[in-house]
Amino acid sequence: MTSAPPIAGPDDLLLVTGASGFIGSRLLEQLVAHGFRNLRAFVRPSSPVAGLEALAARLPAGGRLDVVTGNLLSREDCAVACAQVDVVFHLAAARGEKSIPDAFMNSVVTTRNLLDACRQQPTFRRFVNISSFSVYSNRATRRRLLDESSQLETRPHQRGDAYSFAKIKQEELVADYGRRFGVPYVMVRPGYVYGPGKEAITGRVGIGTFGIFLHLGGANTIPFTYVDNCADAILLAGVTPGVDGEAFNVVDDDLPTSRRFLGLYKKNVRSFRSLYVPHALSYALCWLWEAYSRRSEGQLPPAFKRPLWHAYWKKTRYTNRRAKERLGWSPAVPTAEALPRYFEACRRESSHA
Repeated sequence: MTSAPPIAGPDDLLLVTGASGFIGSRLLEQLVAHGFRNLRAFVRPSSPVAGLEALAARLPAGGRLDVVTGNLLSREDCAVACAQVDVVFHLAAARGEKSIPDAFMNSVVTTRNLLDACRQQPTFRRFVNISSFSVYSNRATRRRLLDESSQLETRPHQRGDAYSFAKIKQEELVADYGRRFGVPYVMVRPGYVYGPGKEAITGRVGIGTFGIFLHLGGANTIPFTYVDNCADAILLAGVTPGVDGEAFNVVDDDLPTSRRFLGLYKKNVRSFRSLYVPHALSYALCWLWEAYSRRSEGQLPPAFKRPLWHAYWKKTRYTNRRAKERLGWSPAVPTAEALPRYFEACRRESSHA
């Protein structure tokens, strides 16, 4: 990490989109904890803002957290959000969208509107785009190690995953604005972000179906990053000098295997039936599913495909070396402490269900 001063100081205006979300709310807390006191939170009109208002009330004298509501599909709303901004942390994304057109509209078109608004601001210094491990194809990883040099998905439509498609196209757009217009940007690609507030078991471990949990991960390492650790990395990506145009994978240290995580989950949260599906068999089942989907002309939706298998269930190792070296980041919450916090939150959620 360079010893040069950060590109933004305590009084510079920092914008966080998706600010009421799982990661966005933690990022704002981290920014406040690190002394930044001129913040703007962009949320949808339907988003809960009680947490943001409580954070604003805790700001020291002279600090301000403006909550701006709007829709990033509106160029006018984007102009308001970006007025006089120095750094943009773009976390808002289309999650849960089933169709590719809807995901594209709510991740790519919205990002274009934000970038255009940023370009009009003389104060603007950096656009931090929060992406995902889902942009990697993972078909040709060297020594099964996935890092920032690994191949990105070049045929996202074949994966059939609307979220992944939108994230890949979003990254392409941001990089294009960097080349054509000189927009300074940094890509942050978290692994699976977990912690209190997100209690579901990631599909990288397996899938619950027909009354039984199909364990697909086996001995695979799961690319976990605890939400507070992820927020720290995003903050550093926004203010560290000399990293424009770079991408950073964010995963924690001492990552558990899928098998170990599932065992700990059953022991600490709740027990349930699971069936391990070996990798060779899960790959063959994806191939058969694809074939039958084609023969049935889509009567069976192509939910399981080999590109998905490569992205989520292929045996892979992960590294956070670049984030440590270039950003000076390290996970403040070790996995041995983060997992119990997560399991406790899962127990509370399970008892209320």
